[in-house]
Formats: sequence, structure tokens, C-alpha cells
Amino acid sequence: MQKYKDKSLNIEERIDDLLSKMTNEEKVGQMLQVSYNTLSKEDYEKYKNLGIGSFLHVLGDEADDIKERAEKTRLGIPPIFGIDAIHGHCLLNGATVFPSQLAMSSSFNRKLIHDMGKATAKEVAADGLDWTFSPVLCIARDLRWGRVNETFGEDSYVIGELGKAIIEGYEEDNLIIACAKHYIAYGEATGGRDAYDSEVSERKIREVFLPPFEKAAKIGCGSVMTAYGTVDSVPLNANPHMVREILKDEIGFDGFVVSDYENVLNLVTRQFIAENLKDASKLSIEAGNDMSMNTHEFYDCVSELIENNEIDIKYIDDAVRRILRAKFRIGLFDGKKTVDRSVINCNEHKKLNHKLAQESAVLLKNDGTLPLKGNKTIAVIGPNADDIRAIYGDWTYFSHPVPKENVTPMGDYYTIRRGMEEVFGKENILYSKGCDILGEENYINDAVKIAEKADVVVCVIGDCLAQNGEYRDRADLELSGYQTELVKRLIDTKKPVIAVLVNCKPLCISYLKENCNAIIEDFNGGEFAGLAVAEMIGGKFNPSGKLTISFPRHSAQTPCYYNQYEGWHGGQYVDLEKGYVYEFGDGLSYSEFEYSNLRLSQNTIKNEEEITVSVDVTNKGNMDGKETVLMFVNDVISSVLTPTKQLKGFEKVFIKAGETVTVNLKLNIKDLAIVTRDLEYIVEKGKFEIMVGRNTKEYLKDILSAEENIKL
Repeated sequence: MQKYKDKSLNIEERIDDLLSKMTNEEKVGQMLQVSYNTLSKEDYEKYKNLGIGSFLHVLGDEADDIKERAEKTRLGIPPIFGIDAIHGHCLLNGATVFPSQLAMSSSFNRKLIHDMGKATAKEVAADGLDWTFSPVLCIARDLRWGRVNETFGEDSYVIGELGKAIIEGYEEDNLIIACAKHYIAYGEATGGRDAYDSEVSERKIREVFLPPFEKAAKIGCGSVMTAYGTVDSVPLNANPHMVREILKDEIGFDGFVVSDYENVLNLVTRQFIAENLKDASKLSIEAGNDMSMNTHEFYDCVSELIENNEIDIKYIDDAVRRILRAKFRIGLFDGKKTVDRSVINCNEHKKLNHKLAQESAVLLKNDGTLPLKGNKTIAVIGPNADDIRAIYGDWTYFSHPVPKENVTPMGDYYTIRRGMEEVFGKENILYSKGCDILGEENYINDAVKIAEKADVVVCVIGDCLAQNGEYRDRADLELSGYQTELVKRLIDTKKPVIAVLVNCKPLCISYLKENCNAIIEDFNGGEFAGLAVAEMIGGKFNPSGKLTISFPRHSAQTPCYYNQYEGWHGGQYVDLEKGYVYEFGDGLSYSEFEYSNLRLSQNTIKNEEEITVSVDVTNKGNMDGKETVLMFVNDVISSVLTPTKQLKGFEKVFIKAGETVTVNLKLNIKDLAIVTRDLEYIVEKGKFEIMVGRNTKEYLKDILSAEENIKL
């Protein structure tokens, strides 16, 4: 019996044995991932017989066929199957479509997001697959960027915490591995241009962009994907300092690193860092990339590099060891646990999805119109009111791996129109599309006639897939087409107007804030989005969502995020009101929560690991509800610029009407550290403001002091 098949040995011993038996060609094969939907029939057969390490975008029976071929190769090394299961196993029509990352982040609910990851893992595994390219740990601060919807928002701490939750959910049952991406500073590209250069320093990377990946590495995330872009003009796919030295050696990431789609090829054809694919392959491997995604020539190029002694074999062995480690961890060599396909979009997952949709919806404005009471005729109007594509957003079977114009959803789903009909009765709902998101067509006159027949108007507007995603960065963040005119005409009817936003990113909505009676932000809320919004409007649950991303007053006000520096002369643009339309942490409830009695377990900190920050929160309303308590820190005087507020803790708590609960938040000494000019992590002597409240503007404050410099 081969030692690598002996389950009594530890994983590293089994890998040692397997590596010792592998030819160089077999090792290189493990380092290549090919995309099933881009292969010719001849190439498909070739790569199956070669025993390639990974396949991308394989669904159903094709996975079984590839596995059978792999078993017949000399060593029988199983492939690992990757899929973009970014908010559920969404590329499979009929699987559960959860809220997008941006939407679910508004829940601030670690437990629900963990459970969403666990449910997704079951559905992915039930389809014979092993690896999801999620979560996205990029930071969305420039809203022009096309991939804002894939992120957890603008705050590094939130991204790290929610990323940790979803990774633990994905990997808890060892059914699949997660992939933290895109490493690193991808969303910070100049001008919000996807896959462009990020002009950031290493100090800034360590301070802002690295912490979420550190958390992912610490909990054992199985893989990391390097970004398309560059940092200070050096591509991440050819950057040994960022990848090998910092990610692998310094923070101890022991999974494997995969390049993004055709990213080795990009070194030659887009970034012009390498003259040919052999040079590009060498640069990528030496930088610390272990697997090349869908650059087919990589196999022959690396085989030639090894044969000609043009690359140190230690890099090859390290890469293959990491890939094999992931495969052993999820049991691919030992008869991986099977999951019955009945789990796909099962009732348990639907209930979870419904709950997550409710907590992901954010009530941004309410003048008392909501919740609606009594028997009313309701006009449901707008281009996104009955459009499931808009509600799902990007990375579903509608858009990937190839766009599909005509596809009928197999699962159950709720548009806003259907949700309103179910909650309020179909006989009480009138409907008009009003206008298109894009183009010249509009039906505004018909929409106004319908609104005039109703007691209240629900206007559902936003954006569409054509305005978001890879290759689709956007300079103008105003409502497109005739949407603003539609809203104005509806407001002119003097009927109460409830605006519902279905959008992949924040838009410029100053007019809505000033003129609508209520505003609900739902981003891309998944299968139950329409039902959750209708239930909120009807008062079936108490809203608890809060924004993890800010809304600008104007497209030119980007980058847009709460934790910026002081020191701007004038503090605002001369032609814009100060501040944002809505800011990180904003979100209303049908209850009022009062904060009191902020206290620290100690007011000075030396070398203690953490202190406890406590606050009492009272539900002053008549409805039970959940409140997300936010804790910010300000380093009052520091040797480098620091924001006046940085989130360092949050907790979501349930509070019954009229009751008071004490919320305890842990503040670790590392949360007070800065990254110095010399790239050291130090808690500097001095005072720190500790702020706890419901958002960035309403909070209580206390002072914590460090009596000496503490080097971490």
C-alpha cells in the first residue's frame, strides 16, 4: 500500500510520500487549473488524461467523468473543482441564491453569514465540487469600481470579521475550501478602474488592506487568489515581496495561492512585464503563485523550465505541497464525504435565506409612513420592481460563466412585486414598470395614472447588471435613464412615496432623501429579497440592517468612506454640502435605542491583551428589535496620520421592547496599534478615544491611556 493512502499517517507525512513518487510533469500538472467551458473537445480529453490539478466551472456529471479519468492516472491524484459560489451556489440554476456580499454585510450578523457559508458548502459539495472562489476581502472605497457588490463594504474591520465568519462556514465540515481574494488592494485601483494600478504604499497596505487576509490565514483558509492589478506598478502575479514574503512567510498562510483568470498570460499581453509565457510562468511561480488559472500554455512552459534547470525545484515542490495539503484536508484522497443533492435549495436553506434577506435590508429614511397600517391600495412602480436579474445581481447563472439572455429560473423567488402581492394581497397591488434602467423607453404617464389610483406608492429603482461587474466600471453614479424623472412625477401626485433601491453599489440619491417619505436599501438581496422588503413595509419584522458602505452626494465625491483623515483645507468641496447622503453605520429601526453608561474595565493599558468596553442599550420602542452596537477608536496624537474614527468592534443584540441589556465589547491591544514609517506595529504612548454608539455620528465617548510605547 502506498504511504500517501495510509490514513493513519498525518497529512504532511502523506504529502512527503506522494511528492517523492511524482514526476516533474505530474507536479506541474497539479499547478494548472483549466476552465471547462473554454476547452475544445480535444483539449478537454487531453487535460483529463494528463491528470490536471484543477478544473473550473464544471457542473454535475462532467465532474464525475473527470474524477474517473483521474483515478486511472499513474498515481490517481484527484482534481479539485473550483466554482464561483460567491453568494450561494448561484451558477447552478435551482441552487440557493443568497444576498450578495454587500447586501449580507448590512446584517452585521456573523452567525447568519457563517451559516450561509456552511449551507453553500453543502450545495457546492452536493454538485460534486470542492472549492469556492469566495469570500472577496477587497475594500470598496471608490464606488466607480465595477465590483463593489462583491465586497463586504468599505471598512477593513467589518470585512475581516465577516470574511472570517463565512470562511469558517465554508470549511467547517471539510466539504470545500474557501478562497480569500483578491490579494491585495485590488479595489483601490486608481480611478476605480478594474484590474488597474493601485498607487498605495506598503505601510498603507499593512494598515488597511492586509488585516482581513491575516484573519483568513490565521483560521486556516484553504486558498488565496492574487489580484489582476498591480501595487505601485508591480503585478501581484509577479510580486514576491507581497505574496511569498508577506502572505506566506510573515503571516503564515499555509494554503495555496491561485492566480486570477489568465493572470499569467496577462503578464505578457496586458501588463508587458514578461516577453513570453515561459518568462511569465517563472515570474509567477517565484513570486509565490502556486496554481495558474486557465493559462493552458503554463504546463509546457513550466515543464521546459524544470527540464532546462531554469527554475529552482524548491518552488515547484512548495507549490505542489500546498495544493496537495488542501486536497488531503477535505478528504479527496480518502473518499470525500458525499452530500445528497436534495440539500440544494432545501427548506432549511430557504429559511436561512429568508432570515438573512430580512436582516440585510436597510431602512434609511422613515417619516412615520412605515410600517403601513390598514387596508390600502398600493402602486408598485419601477424598473426593478419585477426584475429578478436586478435583484440577484452579479455572479449567478444569468451572468456566469457566460451571459444568458433567455433562461427560466428553476427555483422559487420573490421580486418586490410578488412580495407586495403576498404580504398585502394581490387585489390591493397595482403595477407599472414606469421606465427602463437604460435606454429611451419610458411609461411614466401610465405609472402616474396608476399612482393616482393608489393610497401609497412603492417605487423600485436602482441599476442593472450592465452597469456593474468586471469590465464595467462606472463614472456616473446618478440614477440612470428616466428614473429620476419617474420619481419626481410620482412625488408630484402628493401620494406617500416609499423608494426601494435595488442596486449593486451606492448611487447618488440626494433627491430621494429630500423628497421621499421612506427609503429602503436592499442592494442585491437574493431569492427572498422581494418578500423581505414587503414584510418590512408591512411591519412584519423590525428592521435591523445598517450600511457597511457610504453614499456620496455626487459621483466626483469618490473615494467615499467614513474613516478618512482630517487636515483637508475647508473640509468640503465648495459646491457640495459637507458629508455624505448616507454613511457607514446608518440604518433605522421601528424602535428607538438609547445608549447609556459607557465604561471601560480599566482606563490605562500596558501589556494586557485586551480590555472590556461595556455599554447599556435600552429599547425605548414598542417593538422587539435587534441593534448593532458599533465601537470606534481614535488615536488622539500619533506619529502618522490616523482617521478620527476606526471601527474596532461590533455586536448585534436582540432587545425586547422596554428592556435594557449590557453589551460587552472586547478591545485588544492590537486594535490600538499603528503601522509606523518603518513598518513596525506599535501602540504609542498617549490617549485613545473609545466611542460606542449606533453609527458614526451618535455615540458615547471615554478615554483610554497607554502609559508607554508597546511594540507588537
